[in-house]
Amino acid sequence: MMTLEKKQNEIIEEFDLFDDWMDKYNYLIELSKDLPEMDPENKTEENLIEGCQSKVWLHAEMKDGKLIFQADSDAIITKGIIALLVNVLSGRTPQEIVDADLYFIDRIGLKENLSPTRSNGLLAMLNKIKAYALAYRSKQ
Repeated sequence: MMTLEKKQNEIIEEFDLFDDWMDKYNYLIELSKDLPEMDPENKTEENLIEGCQSKVWLHAEMKDGKLIFQADSDAIITKGIIALLVNVLSGRTPQEIVDADLYFIDRIGLKENLSPTRSNGLLAMLNKIKAYALAYRSKQ
C-alpha cells in the first residue's frame, strides 16, 4: 500500500491537472462514482455524520489491524469529498490516522473552494474518521 504521503501527493498532482474549480468539482463527482457501494445495513443513524448539511454515512471496521471505511452520501459533491478521504485513509492503522497530517486538503484548495456548510461538513467528516481511529486504537 502507498504511504500516506505518496497518496496525498498523488491527489495533489491529479488536482493540479485542472485549471479551474468547475473542473475540480467534476473530478470530485467522478470520484464519487468510484466509491464502493456501501452495505445498506451500515446506513444507520449511528453512522450518520452530524454537522453535514447533506446525509453522509461513514462506517468503520477493523481488519488485520487496519481501519476499513465505507461511506456514502445523498449529495454528489459531498460523496466525492468523502470518497477522497476514504481513498486516503482507509486501510491504515488507527495510529496512522490519528497522527495523519492531511496537507492535501489545503494544497488542492478544497477548504477555500467549498461553501461554508460544505467546509463544516468536511471538518465533521475528518472528526468522525479521527474519532473512529481513536476508539479503535484504545481497543487495541
